[in-house]
Amino acid sequence: MSPDPRLTRLLGTDELGWLVRRARQRLERGEPLTGTVTLTAATASQRDAAARLLGRRARPGAALTVRWEAVDDVLRRSGAHAAGLASAVVALTGPVRNRAEEAAARDQAWQAAFAPLDEIVGTRPALAPWLPTIQATGLVRRLAASPEAATTLLADLAATLAALPTGAPAEGEPIGRFAERVLGSAHALDDDRPLATLAFGAAKALGNAPAGSGAAWRREVWAAVGLLRDDLSSTVLTVGLPGDNVSSTGRALGALGAAGQPAVLTLRQLVRDPPACTLHGATVSICENPVVVGVAADRLGPAAQSLVCVSGQPGAAVMQLLRLLAAGGARLRYHGDFDWGGLRIGNLLFDRLPLVPWRFDAVAYRRATSFGAGRELVSQPVEACWDPALSTAMRELGKVVEEERVVDDLIADLSPHQR
Repeated sequence: MSPDPRLTRLLGTDELGWLVRRARQRLERGEPLTGTVTLTAATASQRDAAARLLGRRARPGAALTVRWEAVDDVLRRSGAHAAGLASAVVALTGPVRNRAEEAAARDQAWQAAFAPLDEIVGTRPALAPWLPTIQATGLVRRLAASPEAATTLLADLAATLAALPTGAPAEGEPIGRFAERVLGSAHALDDDRPLATLAFGAAKALGNAPAGSGAAWRREVWAAVGLLRDDLSSTVLTVGLPGDNVSSTGRALGALGAAGQPAVLTLRQLVRDPPACTLHGATVSICENPVVVGVAADRLGPAAQSLVCVSGQPGAAVMQLLRLLAAGGARLRYHGDFDWGGLRIGNLLFDRLPLVPWRFDAVAYRRATSFGAGRELVSQPVEACWDPALSTAMRELGKVVEEERVVDDLIADLSPHQR
């Protein structure tokens, strides 16, 4: 419906377009049309039009100030629009959206979407720091285009978290099977899904996982809350671990140990059919490089003491086995390469497991370099959390000592007479 021609002639001219636009903006913000409005660089025609509207002489100067109440009064008294200025703006420009009310309604809808998570966090104290973080960073708003989409997403997230264990479980479940069982889709927790992004952050909090990166680290985070992702490619190399008759994994360990052969265990075996690992104070040595395991098998055969290899950055299977051994009462000791990468791996392990150093301190490093060392140390130095003197010695001497150089000492520690 077209506005009254009298209203168009009075207020709908090009020269007063700025005034109508300003009025509409205020209405959209939910602000009243009271007080004054100023156009700082008004043209002569704009000043003349305002003067005619208000029945006054045009005032000199570039700035033009108009009182909203005066415009409203003119419209009502003139009969051009008896309903007043706010209604006249709608008649001239169309319905006005109250953006302030819409924004408040959206904020309320976003808050309502988080309600299921608030309930979950109330029963899971480990998640208390996590929820404010995803709210403050706007992660959910980036992953969900609207409060409606967020409501569905966060309801699925709440269902996921309610079904997750809070620590390393006795049995794990493939993540696809878990997703199908809990969420109705085996792909709901695929890496490229928004739900997986949120659930993974919660899993880190529930499992108290340290910072990290890479596929192996992601597998470990999921495994810590009982979800197995690619549980066959994550493996751990061992030699000399005692077997048992409780599990098929334990029987396989026993057979390989009796033959003096190394064993490669998968994450699947360690979670679904773990060996007994009840060593009650026995020492389990841990090395960084597979070559140490190979030499131990060659030289000591069935007599080799228990040795686990992290194979560089430890993956989910490595951490699962070491946790099982620690829980079974084993005394864990660790050796790695004397370089900055080796210290980074050591820091990760010493931070997450009850370890003692195994020829992996400042005294051992100085002794090793006295017999000759390898290439120069490069890259950013790292502080060894278990022995700050080690980092000092490495900066001072500046040499790399890899496990291969000291393998004779390590194998001697694994020989039968050291039991």
